Amino acid sequence: MARKKQTERSSHPSDAKAYIEHAGEVIDQKITSTLEKNYMPYAMSVIVSRAIPEIDGFKPSHRKLLYTMYKMGLLSGARTKSANVVGSTMKLNPHGDMAIYETLVRLSRGNEALLHPYVDSKGNFGKAYSRDMAFAASRYTEVKLDPICQELFRDIDKDTVDFVDNYDNKLKEPTLLPVTFPSVLVNANTGIAVGMASSICPFNLEEVCSTTIELIKNPNHELSLTLTAPDFPGGGQIIYNPAEMDKIYRTGRGSFKVRARYRCDKSCNCIEITEIPPTTTTEAIIDKVVDLIKANKIREISDMRDETDLSGLKLAIDLKRGADPDAVMQKLYRFTPLEDSFSCNFNVLIGGTPKVLGVRELLEEWIAFRRMCVRRRVYFDLNKKKEKLHLLQGLQKILLDIDKAIRIIRETESEEEVVPNLMIAFGIDEVQAEYVAEIKLRHINKEYILKRTEEVDSLADEIEQMQSILDEQKKISKIMITELKNVIKNYAQPRKTLLLMHEEVKTFTEEETIENYPVNLFFTKEGYFKKITPQSYRMSSEQYLKEGDRVMQHVEGNNTDNLLFFTDKGQVYKARACDFEDTKASVLGDFVPAKLGMDEGENAVYMAVTSDFAGYMLFFFQNGKVAKVNLNSYETKTNRKKLLNAYSMKEPLSAVLCIREDTNVLITASNGRMLILPTGLMQAKATKEQQGIQVMKLTKGSTVSEAVMYEQGMFEDEHRYLAKDLPSRGDFLKMAQM
Repeated sequence: MARKKQTERSSHPSDAKAYIEHAGEVIDQKITSTLEKNYMPYAMSVIVSRAIPEIDGFKPSHRKLLYTMYKMGLLSGARTKSANVVGSTMKLNPHGDMAIYETLVRLSRGNEALLHPYVDSKGNFGKAYSRDMAFAASRYTEVKLDPICQELFRDIDKDTVDFVDNYDNKLKEPTLLPVTFPSVLVNANTGIAVGMASSICPFNLEEVCSTTIELIKNPNHELSLTLTAPDFPGGGQIIYNPAEMDKIYRTGRGSFKVRARYRCDKSCNCIEITEIPPTTTTEAIIDKVVDLIKANKIREISDMRDETDLSGLKLAIDLKRGADPDAVMQKLYRFTPLEDSFSCNFNVLIGGTPKVLGVRELLEEWIAFRRMCVRRRVYFDLNKKKEKLHLLQGLQKILLDIDKAIRIIRETESEEEVVPNLMIAFGIDEVQAEYVAEIKLRHINKEYILKRTEEVDSLADEIEQMQSILDEQKKISKIMITELKNVIKNYAQPRKTLLLMHEEVKTFTEEETIENYPVNLFFTKEGYFKKITPQSYRMSSEQYLKEGDRVMQHVEGNNTDNLLFFTDKGQVYKARACDFEDTKASVLGDFVPAKLGMDEGENAVYMAVTSDFAGYMLFFFQNGKVAKVNLNSYETKTNRKKLLNAYSMKEPLSAVLCIREDTNVLITASNGRMLILPTGLMQAKATKEQQGIQVMKLTKGSTVSEAVMYEQGMFEDEHRYLAKDLPSRGDFLKMAQM
């Protein structure tokens, strides 16, 4: 429940009196009703009137701005200051001037955010691919409508779309624009509403119009035959996967990867990046490359510069001598936004309701919308023709006796009686009589009247044709196809984004650049780790350790081996030997909890080394139970560095061992009993959290204290200690063997 204080005032006197009487009181109010009354109207307003585009491809802010420019006469003629456009748009858009100007900037040619900009601009409008390249103030820049806007406003004054009052009921504005091509798919549109979002990628204008034409002709047309893939204004390369693209076409949801394009200048050993994905900026790319250089993940780059100028975007990367440009770019694709994913969510308002549509459904909705616009235009023209024909038919009757008409007008004493007298004399209606009475004196001659009445037959033919268009849907479809073909002819441009088949794309793997060589791996009781090359170890093998510390594990491995550090909190941290610097025995080494970012108070207790995750992990608990877990249970496809629940925490842990294959392990109890465990007697489990099975029978008060690898010949009568089945007691060590 929400508690609401009675402080509001009402305009009604009785309500105001009631509020005064209960002023200061706190009343109970359901939180659900508060949300419904206050938050829901806001949420619906954002969804319907702000963030989600409609079938014409525009949000309300775009539509209000472009319509204002159209009414200002900016479809032709000279440019005007952007400040004039912003000020005029505020008559339709109640938002602030900066919000309107930012919308204008994105629609402009100078910003390069759209495949087909709607605003022809002059001045600094920033760049969509730059985070820091700011646009100039509206008083400095100039704009007009781009020629393609003729297709947005064609026949808008012929009742093709509905008009509504603006926010103060002083002006009219269109609810939609009668676009002659599917602009909703031609230019990118993104928006975040309340509880939903929209992200529509742009497609090539010619491909969209051709696909629409084919759909009008054949509703079962295969889209991929004419609509290849998205096309971005910044170019780049799409990693084309037919299955992923088909999913986007069918459902309106999905994602695909976009790569930057580059060229190599071998004369100066330099890479020049000229096109980048639409989801990133040049500054973000440079920042990421700098971070990689600082982290020593990329060592082939000596310098990177932003050389963007009036000729276009260019990022220059200088390489060190001997570096392979293509290999460096593969690494940059892997670690930087030079390769990024574009997520699609074709969420569009259809009749005021948000719907996520596939490409086919979206084009079908646009075809239905455009068919309605054409029908309304033809109906508007038809009525105008009928009205004109009606007037000319009245004029035709006057032709029978012009002198009689003049005499009636001249002899009529009152002006109010002229129209009625003409109606009676010639058998015409009031509208026709009014038209005849308003003819100028200079036009009362046979030549003028004959010319006007000659139009009667042609008008009748035109009316008949228009009526047949309204009666036959095929003729409307033919008109739409003609308009789409004209759009292709006048505004089509080649694709900017290239396609790379996903099977042919080479992806970077870290193993390709990691040098592999033998190393000695040391892990101490206090949690310190050292990686020493065999040559360095031969020169000096005396270990420098912290006071009271000792080496717990010494493993001979390789620089590319995987390291698993199991902790006393039941977790495992994954790393690779190459993540640690080569060192010497005379240094303290890396403190593993700090190096791997372990939790506060968490300590590493065991290090497992593996190259292929083959083998088993053995966990020995104080109660005599042992868990045998497949080592591949800790292998992950992603680069996760920390795995929870690495082993059971129900009992205290005594020891951990990693084995390549089944072998014998010597278990020692606190009371001195020893047991040789053949690990083959145990079944391996994929579940990491299992406590295992009872392996050693313990007497009251005793626990398992140690477990080590058993080497052949350690005991004379090893059969006395060898477990034949589980659980087993083991035996005490003979005095002679002690």
